[in-house]
Amino acid sequence: MHFLKTLFAPLGALIDYIQNHFKALLFLLLLFIIFFPMPDDGFETVNLQRIELNGPIFDTTDVVRELDEACANPQIKGVLLVADSPGGAVAPSVEVAYALKRLHDAKPVVVYAKGVLASGSYYASIWADEIIANPGAMVGSIGVIMQGANLEGLMEKIGIGTQVVKAGKYKQAGTPDRRWTPYERAEIDKVIQDTYAMFVRDVAEARGLDPAKSAEFADAHIFTARQAEAVGLIDSVGVEYDAQRLLENRTGVTEPVWNAESEMERFFRTLGAEGMSMLQLYFPHMVLK
Repeated sequence: MHFLKTLFAPLGALIDYIQNHFKALLFLLLLFIIFFPMPDDGFETVNLQRIELNGPIFDTTDVVRELDEACANPQIKGVLLVADSPGGAVAPSVEVAYALKRLHDAKPVVVYAKGVLASGSYYASIWADEIIANPGAMVGSIGVIMQGANLEGLMEKIGIGTQVVKAGKYKQAGTPDRRWTPYERAEIDKVIQDTYAMFVRDVAEARGLDPAKSAEFADAHIFTARQAEAVGLIDSVGVEYDAQRLLENRTGVTEPVWNAESEMERFFRTLGAEGMSMLQLYFPHMVLK
């Protein structure tokens, strides 16, 4: 019991402090909100928007929403999509691609490949006015894959079997409890090949490439930025500064104002990070996701 009291003493002291000084803390917060110095451009209207596409692509709801909102906002004259993603699921990647296409039809949009622009993230980017890649970026991997483990041997070793009731010849195609039959593999291959054909067709249409020469730019080839430029997958090589200037020139905006994290947002983000560091000091195994 004494150990638990010692362990939780810092947290208890923090709670007591907040309770005893709540009004004072609230007063200080109000003063901060009223008098916190704003940047010189704090009241300027944002006219260029930076949107990020990061990590594996599975849920693109937020990115699609940001693209559509930027498309509908008359104050936003152009969008820079900064991508660093190895790809992911087909359907979410297509969702981003067509949201970006809608945006492209309304106003200039530039994609900047910050690190990796491959597979699904490349698909998501194809309808941009221009794609510019960091000199160290990896681009391409235009391909489709479906894979699964065969756990049959392991299941036999530990004495586990499966029981199945199914309707439909192909209903077990892709299951991991046994080797896929030739007709199941053919069924999966049919889906993979059609999806790949769609991928190649859309890339060729968006980028002005010859689908008959897809072996040069597709086939899951992975390219450096300069190699990708040579085969037509991107338009130029540069850094984010270049991508921003490119979009500014395309929009014709004379006084560019980019969306940025406000001082208030930065303050509370820093405050939250410091609070988490304090908690982890006393509870090092606590992880919040």
